Parts: sequence; C-alpha cells; structure tokens
Amino acid sequence: MRAKSLLAAIVCGIAACSQAPAPPPPAAKTAPSTPATPAAPAPSVGIDLSAIDHGVKPGDDFFAYANGSWVKTATIPPDRSSTGTFFEVFEKAEKQTSDLIKNAGASQPAAGSDARRIADYYAAYMDEAAIDKAGLAPLKSSLEAIAAIKTHADLARVLGSRLRADVDPINATHFHTENLFGLFVTKGLEGASSNMAYLLQGGLAMPSRDYYLSTDKAMVGFRDKYKAYVVALLKQANIAPADAKAAKILALETKIAQAQESLVDSEDPHKANNVWNTADFAKQAPGLDWREYFKAAGLDQVKQVDAWQAKAIAGLSALTAREPLDAWKDLLAFHTLDNAAPLLPKAFAELHFDFHEQALQGTPQQRERWKRAVAATNTDLGDAVGQLYVAKYFPASSKHEVQALVKNLVAAFDKGIDNLAWMAPETKAKAKEKLVTLHVGVGYPETWRDYATLEIEPDDALGNHQRAVAFEYAHQKAKIGTPIDRDEWWMTPQTVNAVNLPLQNALNFPAAILQPPFFDPKSDAAANYGAIGAIIGHEISHSFDNTGAEFDAQGKLDNWWTPADAAHFTAATDALARQYDAYEALPGLFVNGKQTLGEDIADVSGLTAAYAAYHLSLDGKPAPTIDNLSGDQRFFLAFGQDWRSKIRDAALRQRIATDVHAPAQFRAQTVRNIDAWYAAFDVTPGEKLFLAPEQRVKIW
Repeated sequence: MRAKSLLAAIVCGIAACSQAPAPPPPAAKTAPSTPATPAAPAPSVGIDLSAIDHGVKPGDDFFAYANGSWVKTATIPPDRSSTGTFFEVFEKAEKQTSDLIKNAGASQPAAGSDARRIADYYAAYMDEAAIDKAGLAPLKSSLEAIAAIKTHADLARVLGSRLRADVDPINATHFHTENLFGLFVTKGLEGASSNMAYLLQGGLAMPSRDYYLSTDKAMVGFRDKYKAYVVALLKQANIAPADAKAAKILALETKIAQAQESLVDSEDPHKANNVWNTADFAKQAPGLDWREYFKAAGLDQVKQVDAWQAKAIAGLSALTAREPLDAWKDLLAFHTLDNAAPLLPKAFAELHFDFHEQALQGTPQQRERWKRAVAATNTDLGDAVGQLYVAKYFPASSKHEVQALVKNLVAAFDKGIDNLAWMAPETKAKAKEKLVTLHVGVGYPETWRDYATLEIEPDDALGNHQRAVAFEYAHQKAKIGTPIDRDEWWMTPQTVNAVNLPLQNALNFPAAILQPPFFDPKSDAAANYGAIGAIIGHEISHSFDNTGAEFDAQGKLDNWWTPADAAHFTAATDALARQYDAYEALPGLFVNGKQTLGEDIADVSGLTAAYAAYHLSLDGKPAPTIDNLSGDQRFFLAFGQDWRSKIRDAALRQRIATDVHAPAQFRAQTVRNIDAWYAAFDVTPGEKLFLAPEQRVKIW
C-alpha cells in the first residue's frame, strides 16, 4: 500500500454519512435485568503494555515510549524489508487467505467457477517444474515483436500494445512499471459525469527518477548494482553483447528519468488538469506516432485523454523520436524480461530478487514460494478471493460496529468544523457538504468483479498473469465514457490498508484492516478509537487535506475556500511541512515535508477527530482507568502503536524517495500537535517534542 496519490489517499503502504448521536462503546453494557444474567466481561486494555519503554519520556520521543521495548527485541523476518503492526495484521490476512486459496480446489469445483480459477492459478504458480520447462517460450511473441521494430511507427505500435491499466490507487499518479506510459480511468477533474482516461508517466525499472539522477552516494551505488543486474539478466537470456546493451539501457532510462516530473509536482491537481483531444497529441507532444500508439492500445475511438504529467508526456514522446530505435529495442527487451522474471525459470527469478528486493530494500531472503503464490493470486483474482474472505472472516457485527465508529468520526469532524474560529461561514458550509455526501464503504464492495471471461490454466503461471493483466486493462478501458460508479472499490477486502478517493468523495475500509490490533470489539473504546479510529479519521481528513481541499462535494476540482481561509490553511500546512523537514530518517537524509504533507495533514486532523469522537462515545461518563492508564493515555498509546515499525536502511531510503508517507516513527510523533496529549503525559517545556501552544499545528 505504497504511497498516497492525488486520485487516492491511503493510510499506510506496507506496506488506512450523516450525523448521529454517539452510541456508547461496545464495552459499556447496561446492567443485567436479573441477577441470573452474567455481567458483561470487562474490556481488555487493547494495547501492548509490554511494548512500552518506561525509560523514555513520552515528551522526548513518543514512538520510543510507546514501542521502545518492542523495538529492542523485534527482528525483521529475513524475507521482509520491515516489520511492525501493519505487518502483524498483514501476516494474519496472509494466513487467512492462504488457507482459502489452498483449499479452493479441495471439493473439485466446476470448470469455469471462481474456485476453479483460484485453485488453478495457485497450482500453476507453485509448479516450478512447468515454469522451468517453459523457459522463455511465454515471452516469444513479445520478444519477436520488439525485434521486428524497423520504423518509428513500429515502435509506436509496440509501445501502444504494452499500455496497461494502473489500478493501484496508491501509486496512481506515478506509474512505476516499465511501460513508457500507464492508463488510469476515473472521473474527470472538472466534474464530468462519466469516466475519463488519464495517461501517466512511466518507463523506469527502478523505483523512481531519484535512483537515476540523485548524486547521493547510496543512489549512485544502486545505479552500479542496477547495471550489473541488467547485464546478468541479458546474459541469462542469451542476449549479446550484454555489457554494451546494458550501458545503452541505463543511458536511455536516465533520459526518461530526466523527462519525468517529480513526485511533488505529480501531486498538484492543477498541473494535472490537461485534457487533450487524442487528435491533438501529435501537436501537444510531438515525436511519438500517437495515431498508431492509440490504435495499438485500443484507444483510437477515445476522443479525449487527460495528460496527467503533461511536460513528462511531451518529453517522453520526444525521446521516442530522438533516441535510436536499437536503444528502444534493447530497453523493451530488458523490461519484458525484468517484468516477467518472477514467473520465469529459477535463475531469472533469483536475479530479480537479488536486485529488486535484496539490493534495493536490503531483504536478505526470498519469501517462500507459497507466500508469493498467495500474493499473486490475491492480486490477479482479488475479488474472487475476497468473496471467500468476507464470508469466513468478516461478520456483519464487525461491519456494523465499524460503521458506528465512522458515524462518530464524521460527527466529531462536523463539530470540529463548527468550532473553527478562523473559517468563514461559506467555507464551513462547503466543508459540511463534503461530509454529508461522503460515501463510506466498509469491509467489501456491494458488487463483485465477474471473471467469467478470464482464462486460467493449471500449468501456465506466466500466461495466467499476463491474461489477468490484459483482463484488467480491458475492464478499465471499457469504463471510459461510462457513468461514474461511486460504489466502486479500489482495494480488495483482504487488503490491509484503507483509501480516500477525492474524485468519488468516497472512502474504502477493507475487511482485513478491521481486526486486532487496529480494531477489536472486545477492547476498550480508547484503544479502538486511538487505533482504527485514527485511521478512519485519517481517511476522512484526506477529503480536507492539501489535495482534498481542492475538490468539492461532487469530486470536482473547485476552489471552495475564501482567500483569507486559503491563506490560513496554507500557513498552517507550511508550518507542518517545516516540522517534518526537521526529521532525520538516516544520517543526512531528511523527510521531505512537502512530499509527505497530505499524509501529515491527515494524521494530525484524523487524530484530532478520533480524540473528539472517543469522548463523544463516552456519552458524558468518565473514562475508566485500566492498568493504571487513563482513557486519554490509552487512546494516545494505541495511536503510537499503530506505527510500531522496524525497517531496513535500504528500504527506508527507498520510501523517502518514493513514498508520500513519512516514516512510521515520525508519524507517531503527530501527538505533539494535540493539546490533550500534553496533559495526558505531563509533557513540559524542555522535552524534545514539546511545542508551545502557538506552534502546535491545528488545521481541522
């Protein structure tokens, strides 16, 4: 889950309505009517008391206080780049879905059923002998098409045929796959009533442009390792001369990186509002034969496309005409191998792991094959597995309780808007309209994807994945020009994450994140509001962060702020960006406060709303003291333990370069902007996190 984009803001990458009276928390039962009825059990504290490091002052480092004892003993699994609370929940979901996937074929399901597809997909992925026997045969047609390129029109046709849909809302504005462009389909920025095609920049095999352009010593080192990987992969495929071709590939990708726009610029919706007639692409972005490109991509009947990163698209197009065809052919052949390597014979898969996981993220050991098979099945047959997951692991009672939490959070947000002294009445009215029309999906979608036309074979692992990718592209392409579906989900129920969709004014909270330690119906309300409540508040807040504040209640790009309100908002958010600029992730490597600003706003605002909602849930009654902790202390500790994490240095460096979320340890320090935290832990001047009241960032 792994960065928030303009099209979708998420809680964390592992990677999180109407007003109503606040109901009492689940633990606050009424007294039994007769002595014979047993009393309701006392709620559990809902936080990990053993994780707390009492040798650290909360006011010096709240992350270390809440999690320090855990950090001292926690070990990152050898097949992972990080571990922590999100990984703990991910492991639960992985085990749950693996049982469902492995057992899908136990009852000999009928051919053409989703259960049969799940069983056959998993079986094919696990059949290493068949994969080794197939060799590079599944790529034969793709490699032959690349080798046959003789003209720039041929290049355009091959590039167009490789266009694929970016259906991951986490990275929607920064298409990281090796295809030169990516397609995203959703509502138009100007509030159109139908879906529009967006063209996004791509073309790089490494995680971001920084890996090609940065002068940082570590980044230069990654480039050396990347070139060695390119050489090794080409040699494994018997493509010669590997060294010379690798040099050309790295040189061309470096030019692609130079043409791309930065992550910060990619998040500006005003820079992204570039609706071009497809017939005008040749004039707007000369170089590529756009007529042949769109025809090969199946988009020749589409009249308009939004060029999300217009400068990058023009720059990439110019490169196709300026750079030699042989360089493009080498690049495309390498990208074809690199993209398919995990499902090619063992030698290819190991080379891919050695670079992408071990070198780039510091992960020493490949995940067991069954784990990779489960992840791939969840990706390519997500809704089919999701239906099984919801039926077994997400009862209606959990859905109802989370919906009650959401109502309390929305009510708290609404009340918070009323209390904003600096905001003009007309701006408040627009903000409240967004809350009233906010569409919240909890657990799972109302309608499921139909996989009837997707062919899955029990002995064709790479072919299954290729057909699933093509199936998804066809699905997304078919949406262009159709009416908006506000009920559309962008995550599967078994995903441990959550998402805000500004263009739909909607939220998705998948079932898998709605389990302990984030949410437990048996836990004290303070823990649930501090953990899942802050996540829910975070997602609601994305509707009002530096991106969400640009969109009105109908999801239209519209400035609904008065000039004075906009100036106040900008001043507050600039102060928050400076606060995060000061956080040093690794020696000499600091957080980019502008890059993480939307997520940081959502953390502050979401925690503020969750705290207010927690007190609404008490219905005027005092919070109980549990394990010598007050309700407020438990609330903030639950939030701090949301971000319990340990990460390898290489992976942390990658996140700083590519992620719009601040590292977890700094997200836990969000508490320093909340007045109630100071009282709860007796934080005083001189302690490292202390901020004078006028320095605490208050936005919503």
